[in-house]
Amino acid sequence: MKNFKRLLVLALAIVMVFAVAGCNNSKTPVNDDKPTQAGNDNPSTDKIKIGLVQLVQHEALDAATQGFQDALVELIGADRLDFNLQNAAGDPTTCSTIVNQFVSSDVDLIFANATAALQAAVAGTADIPIVATAITSYEVALEEDDWANRTTGRNVTGTADLAPLNEQAAMFVELLPEAKNIGLIYCSSEANSKYQVDVVAEELAALGLNPTLYAFADSNDIAAVVTTAVAASDALYIPTDNTAASNTEIIANIAGPANVPIIASEEGICNGCGIATLSISYYDVGYAAGKMAYDILVNGADPADMEIGYVTDLTKKYVPSRMAQFGITPPEGYEALPE
Repeated sequence: MKNFKRLLVLALAIVMVFAVAGCNNSKTPVNDDKPTQAGNDNPSTDKIKIGLVQLVQHEALDAATQGFQDALVELIGADRLDFNLQNAAGDPTTCSTIVNQFVSSDVDLIFANATAALQAAVAGTADIPIVATAITSYEVALEEDDWANRTTGRNVTGTADLAPLNEQAAMFVELLPEAKNIGLIYCSSEANSKYQVDVVAEELAALGLNPTLYAFADSNDIAAVVTTAVAASDALYIPTDNTAASNTEIIANIAGPANVPIIASEEGICNGCGIATLSISYYDVGYAAGKMAYDILVNGADPADMEIGYVTDLTKKYVPSRMAQFGITPPEGYEALPE
């Protein structure tokens, strides 16, 4: 009987050991054992999974994505990161599909590049941290009626790409004093673009100019809309519009021969079809978003409490060949873009 009791106690002890071992095999939280910088001597073996959804491929958004990745690689180390970069080719519905895939694969963080990507991410998850960039207005993107501060109060934070719109409007007076009728072309499906042209139109009117909005639905009708705008305008304005950014060659081929100059809201569009811009660095905007993601993943920061970041380093830039085409001498303080 004594031997039977001893065997029973031994069997129970073995069961207890295996049970404890099984509990210790659960997935380690992202914030546990993360290196505080690249080269940590005792990194966790689990890679951090980051889903990156980018609305469309063009110079500005590509630079922002690169900046985001570079920041995390520098701060955490490439061997600790598992990036899954997906491009939606300009289709908001595809953004939603991509986000759903990220949610299903249980990524640790979603990086949303451009407004439609952010909106898809917000619709797809309320739990996974979302860090966005290249967002003109978080108030518009998130449909916030009462934007009391620079925090979202939800699982979202990030950086904005909004340059001072009043200063962009003033460039028409500075560079094109003879221009009176200004056409503002934008994609009607991009809420960020509509926000910008509405503000710029008000600023232009306050300067005594005559603004007219010209909307295109998608890339299929951009040529027709630009042709109409060029025929009625002395100059054009293009906001940070992703569809326009992907079709600058079409715009340039219409506006250039018609001798209608374009003030662009960002450097990539300016390179493609404009004469000048007051722009931020999209690489810097993305890099700043990467640092915010690091703070969430490693330090346990709550995106709901993290203020939206704004880049304050702005530069007026111009395209030398196009400025020469219109006989414009760049004022002091303008920086030439490489051609």
